[in-house]
Amino acid sequence: MSEASLEALIDALRRLPGVGVKSAQRMAFHLLQHDRDGALRLAGALRAAAEGIGHCQRCHTFSEAQICRTCLDPARDARQLMVVETPADQAALERTGSYRGLYFVLMGRLRPLDGIGLADIGVHPLLERTADGIVQEVILATGFSAEGEATAHVLSQALKARGLSVTRLARGVPAGSELEYVDLSTLAHALHDRHGLG
Repeated sequence: MSEASLEALIDALRRLPGVGVKSAQRMAFHLLQHDRDGALRLAGALRAAAEGIGHCQRCHTFSEAQICRTCLDPARDARQLMVVETPADQAALERTGSYRGLYFVLMGRLRPLDGIGLADIGVHPLLERTADGIVQEVILATGFSAEGEATAHVLSQALKARGLSVTRLARGVPAGSELEYVDLSTLAHALHDRHGLG
């Protein structure tokens, strides 16, 4: 391997989130020194994924087929549609095992300062999807950052104008946490969104 090849490998690894120069160098040296078979498997898996994985035509999550397994599952409740920002968000919600409806993945959120608007995050396909006469409730599960909140607000207005029931994931104090260590914004939202017991 030439030095140029090593530098290209390190530069490629730096594209991963949270990976700086030193981490990329450690990964590259480890793969080349201790795990060449693993390096070849990784390269093959990356190529196969990059070439073979596209987006589901119904929900826009990652899928090798035109329609993903979740959208094809007859056991899912088609009356509920949860809107998430990314496939990673969808995967996290699926791991809870507590939601049996369908999804719509925006593939982002509104970021006006970066020039990311409604057309860039799939709002028009979402509105088309909710006009099928089956969806009754849209659950907005965008993040609780300022951009996620703005996205939820805009989507809520557009969906309510079409007569749909729109709900938002609850926010609050994480289980097992001490109030003195919870940030003020989370405490304020938890107080505002409080509910009765019993």
